[in-house]
Amino acid sequence: MSTAKKEYKRVTVKTLVDMKANGEKISMLTAYDYTMAKIVDGAGVDVILVGDSASNVMAGHETTLPITLDQMIYHASSVIRAIDRALIVVDLPFGSYQSDPKEALRSAIRIMKESGAHSVKMEGGREIKESIKRILAAGIPVMGHLGLTPQSIYKFGTYTVRAKEEQEAVDLIKDAKMLERVGCFAIVLEKIPAALAKQVAESVSIPIIGIGAGNGVDGQVLVLHDMLGMTHEFHPRFLRRYMNLYEDMTSAISQYVDDVKTRDFPNDNEQY
Repeated sequence: MSTAKKEYKRVTVKTLVDMKANGEKISMLTAYDYTMAKIVDGAGVDVILVGDSASNVMAGHETTLPITLDQMIYHASSVIRAIDRALIVVDLPFGSYQSDPKEALRSAIRIMKESGAHSVKMEGGREIKESIKRILAAGIPVMGHLGLTPQSIYKFGTYTVRAKEEQEAVDLIKDAKMLERVGCFAIVLEKIPAALAKQVAESVSIPIIGIGAGNGVDGQVLVLHDMLGMTHEFHPRFLRRYMNLYEDMTSAISQYVDDVKTRDFPNDNEQY
């Protein structure tokens, strides 16, 4: 299998399938606003997820459940205005698709029309099959999400690794194959054993994007604020921090406060 990197001027859902077929790993990060999305896109990230994790990192909620459809559309609209290359995937938030397929379709249409996004992501397997099919039938690309599904955190009761038991692992593989069969273009696998994730990736033709799912999958996703070290309370094993912006930003802001207090800022060169 080739590992040569092909240059893609614009990433599409077909691009991701081609990347898997060519053995090229897929890079994916979250973004929630124009400024950060422009940086992420300019750095060459393939997929930007406008995640419902905005509920945590942008709004300070304990879970992803409180964020609304209107708020997701606002974040997605900001991101869309920033990008030139990346594929934009937007989470359908909790409560916007679980009750019935018609509501799911209405929610997905609102995201696509009002934000200009390229696709949506939905958490779950067979229990939301009909909603996924309804959205796909309308021509809206869908990314699946299995394993740890944060919107179901109160059902799980914990953020621990999922599918360690045989039956749950069997069910997860069945759900992944079902998502491929109905037409999802990719699947996120969150916090499951690496061996199982690799097995899933090898059993389907669509890309498998992992977060806490090992390196045997077709790509990786992280929350931008976590990998840049802007958050510092969160320390899962799967997270690699590429910077420590929490300390750097705290230091810079503290210096600014000192400079203002001591009348060092603004100096003569910084005045008109």
